[in-house]
Amino acid sequence: MNVPSRPSLLGLARSFLFVPGNRPERFAKALASGADAVIIDLEDAVPLDAKDTARAALAQAWSDFDADQRARLLVRVNPAGTPWHEADLAALGHLPGLGALMLPKAENAQQVEQAFRTSGVPVLPLIESAEGVGQMDAIARAEGTLRLGLGHIDLQADLGMRCGPDEAELAPVRLALVVASRRAGLPAPVDGVTTATQDAEVLAADAQRSRRFGFGAKLCIHPAQVAGVHQALAPTVAECDWARRVLAAEVAAGGGAFSVDGKMVDPPVLLLARKILQTVAQ
Repeated sequence: MNVPSRPSLLGLARSFLFVPGNRPERFAKALASGADAVIIDLEDAVPLDAKDTARAALAQAWSDFDADQRARLLVRVNPAGTPWHEADLAALGHLPGLGALMLPKAENAQQVEQAFRTSGVPVLPLIESAEGVGQMDAIARAEGTLRLGLGHIDLQADLGMRCGPDEAELAPVRLALVVASRRAGLPAPVDGVTTATQDAEVLAADAQRSRRFGFGAKLCIHPAQVAGVHQALAPTVAECDWARRVLAAEVAAGGGAFSVDGKMVDPPVLLLARKILQTVAQ
């Protein structure tokens, strides 16, 4: 895998907020929303007859962004095999400083590598189909892959699924995505959207599930979702306090066996404590 060092910011991002590519007046508002990253969408959010207009609007707006803003931006192109895909990729080569591109409905490593080489920017592939799930490991290891994302709504449609509110039916896919990311040495993957834009409880439950599964970020479709995602994905005060006590007890024990809160601490527990504090530092 060959990914430039530039997109490390997007590797650490927790929230990815979509904004329609044909609504340039919303670009600055999205960047000011508090989201770690903003996805200018040329795909689902743009009507078929406005694809060229959206691409042109993005190009025209690019000079308005400073270097830090550009590094936080992704562009979701149209999928491979659509009439707009090649033109989208070519256009990205004229957007200096772009953080990454999002490749929807990624189904093989070749699509990712072509997108990376044509555009010159790292790729965040979305797993949204049965074929994408089957090729997940290869996609994760493809040249240019930044981190994986889950498009669970499209995936449900492709598989004919009827998930319940807790989406327990998708648990195997979520676990596989986290495992594939870990095996490929990628940052933790990005979970799918919560369609209930004004229901904080549903959002919190979805984001907490993401964290339990090992996801490091979540897609957002409304600025109001950003703060809730950040809160749910961050370690709690109690977890941070526990982690500090574990590491302090390790020093006091001098490397021998010890316990914290009446529970034995072994190498996996120490690793978890260090990861919690590393997340806070990041």
